Amino acid sequence: MLIANHSGNLLEVGLDEAGRGCLAGPVVAAAVVLPLDFFHPLLTDSKQLSAKQREQLREEVCKEALHWAVAEVSPQEIDEINILNASFLAMHRALDQLTITPEYLLVDGNRFKRYKEVPHACMVKGDGRFYSIAAASILAKTHRDDLMSTLGLEFPHYKWHQNAGYPTKAHRNAISEHGVSPHHRVSFKLLAEDQPSLFAEPF
Repeated sequence: MLIANHSGNLLEVGLDEAGRGCLAGPVVAAAVVLPLDFFHPLLTDSKQLSAKQREQLREEVCKEALHWAVAEVSPQEIDEINILNASFLAMHRALDQLTITPEYLLVDGNRFKRYKEVPHACMVKGDGRFYSIAAASILAKTHRDDLMSTLGLEFPHYKWHQNAGYPTKAHRNAISEHGVSPHHRVSFKLLAEDQPSLFAEPF
């Protein structure tokens, strides 16, 4: 069973990101503050849930959370500062949007760049251990999936409504055939080893 709070502080913020391993689109992070006695029988790591369950939980998290925010870092910024720093920046931007001053940060993963002077703890697989991180994973994932589906209307051959920008075989084949879009992360390895270079034409 997931835990509602780690530090004992009322304003403990759960942080998680979505889209770190994608070839296209922004990395998205969410920050969530839940009540100290929060409980939900279904809420867990967003990757363990169906799209329908995530949408249901998104509504419930937004309703029940004391505070929440979602923020993005663009593909161009990712190419500039690398994906690890971009993930930290997305989390910082989400924290900047909160209308409260956090007392403690609970971060999914094993690394984090300190935010102001707020104490924090990194939790490996935290989205399956703590409600606030799981809630953040839901908001980040659903926000990003919606965004990629919208972007996919302009670039339908990449099938972002299905793969959300992740490196599926179909996505890599579409890049090989059509080149890169303005939403691709050109610092990433966009093609498989056996595919020809795609950079001569687009650039």
